[in-house]
Amino acid sequence: MSEDTVRAASADVVAAPALIAGTWTSEGPQRDRIGPYLRRVVSRAPEAGPEDVRAATAFAAANAAKVAALSPATRAEILDRAATVTVERRDELARLLALELGKPLKDGRGEVARVADTFAVCAAEARRIGGENLPVAGWPRGAGNTALTFRAPVGVALAITPFNAPANLLAHKLGASFAAGNTTIVKAPPQAPAISAAVVALLIDAGMPTTAVQLLHGGGDVGAALCAAEEVGVISFTGSASTGAAVARAAGAKRLVLELGGNAATIVCEDADVPRAASVCARTGYTNSGQSCISVQRVYVHRSLFGEFVEAFEREVRELKVGDPLDPTTDVGSMVDDEAAERVVSWAAKAAADGARVLLGGVRDGATAAPTIVVDPDPGALVVTQEIFGALVAVLPYDDFDEVVAACNAGRYGLQAGLFTRDIGRIISAWRDLQVGGLIVNGSSNHRLDHLPFGGVKDSGFGRESPRWMIDDYTYVKTMTLRGMSIWGEG
Repeated sequence: MSEDTVRAASADVVAAPALIAGTWTSEGPQRDRIGPYLRRVVSRAPEAGPEDVRAATAFAAANAAKVAALSPATRAEILDRAATVTVERRDELARLLALELGKPLKDGRGEVARVADTFAVCAAEARRIGGENLPVAGWPRGAGNTALTFRAPVGVALAITPFNAPANLLAHKLGASFAAGNTTIVKAPPQAPAISAAVVALLIDAGMPTTAVQLLHGGGDVGAALCAAEEVGVISFTGSASTGAAVARAAGAKRLVLELGGNAATIVCEDADVPRAASVCARTGYTNSGQSCISVQRVYVHRSLFGEFVEAFEREVRELKVGDPLDPTTDVGSMVDDEAAERVVSWAAKAAADGARVLLGGVRDGATAAPTIVVDPDPGALVVTQEIFGALVAVLPYDDFDEVVAACNAGRYGLQAGLFTRDIGRIISAWRDLQVGGLIVNGSSNHRLDHLPFGGVKDSGFGRESPRWMIDDYTYVKTMTLRGMSIWGEG
């Protein structure tokens, strides 16, 4: 498979082969992906069976040492070339995202641009991998000795990727794993087989050896079998909290990096710039139809600004263009499937039945959920307490800053939060007191730079999903002690 497969995105059905033991293959039972906007089959992939899992894990174990032997410079050069190739193929990759997921072209192009950045960051991190000269001679028992460390690759990594950002999160997991010197087995999301295959093919075209990567398609049974495989040393998973728990159970005593769910809150304080806050929340609350773990789901607005904010927010949301994801002017495309869109509709209706106002939306056309605004829902409503992962934003008033921080912390998730204020005291206290992995000041919760640590607390997972921090999880510290040989002297 090569760039020709990516360019086949204009065909009726895009082939998404697996890559097992160095060979691209389409053999086995086929699974069709029906595009949520086009309502027809857009891609087709072979489902992995137990023999494919065994072949992939055995091949990975047999070739781990070969991949580890590649110098960091070689790994970095491949990743840098991949960044360049990604930019060249931006439009073709964005089209695949639109076909398979209903993601608007403008969002898809943004994701692909981040893929290029991520590969470039992974290349830089490959060049930084080193170790330490430990201060062993600082204690009498260590005098006369030298101790050194370096970071050794774990060997075989498993990357389980989600549907909502399948290209960039694959770049994070696979790019960082290869930068660390591992061979990686990728389990693609069933909703995005073609874009996953295209990113893997792109890396191979850039020079990544087939000993360093394999790609399997399938559902939860394939993921569970791979997690349980004794050859796998580290697992990076992005997805729901419930599936993350299943991954942990299947994995047993393995290293895990879990980036799970979110129910992100953004606080708009009484000194905020209301027009800017409303514009940012409107733009980032419905990006990718809200299918992001840090998408703006709850906006808490100081009561003195509540009416002004709601009016400005509604005006901004009404300006969003909803429709064909292949239209470059579309802002909001379809959700991943009809069930996801129905969740938005039903949760909005339930909130309304309990006294909230559905100011906008609350309806769907197939898998396309209209951008929905729910105003002043009950604090116990599903749209407040649970992750909707969809095109809905709840707006609630608050009176006291400490109380709104407590409200943000009340749920089971803690991934990221936003805060609009000019008060440095509030900024510091929010950074200290909000139970989240990251705080965005004068921005919404939905902001991410791919070279910064990203991850959460509580049911939002553990570990940090960014190349530098992922490399720590993909490697282990190896120590060497030189007895009777000291760079510090003998005295």
